[in-house]
Amino acid sequence: MAMGTRRQRQRQEARFYRRLNEVLEQAGFGEFCETRCRKFYHEKLGRPSLAPAMYFRAMLIGFFEGIESERGIAWRVADSLGLRQLVQIGLDERTPDHVTISRTRRLRTRPCIRTCLAGCCGKWREREC
Repeated sequence: MAMGTRRQRQRQEARFYRRLNEVLEQAGFGEFCETRCRKFYHEKLGRPSLAPAMYFRAMLIGFFEGIESERGIAWRVADSLGLRQLVQIGLDERTPDHVTISRTRRLRTRPCIRTCLAGCCGKWREREC
């Protein structure tokens, strides 16, 4: 009985994240985040950073699943194929570790983060899901 409940929950979760991904893609969320966060990225200096859309999608996972730590978010993304798809990380690519997620958060200003997450919520609200 417990296995059936767990599988059912996993299917519902997969449908939710698949639908969220569709809405974000249709709304151009990646480009929206890129333009809002462009000034925080340098083209040549430093190590490759986490793309803004990937970062905000990871933060959404933390929000929806009640995960407060970057380490927990990184582990959850690495553990789930559906979440890798939402964050747009291929099977042959490494998922971001907690240090990269934490560093990305520290480099953004609060207004930038609020704008991008509010934009995501607005896009979701515009759709009838």
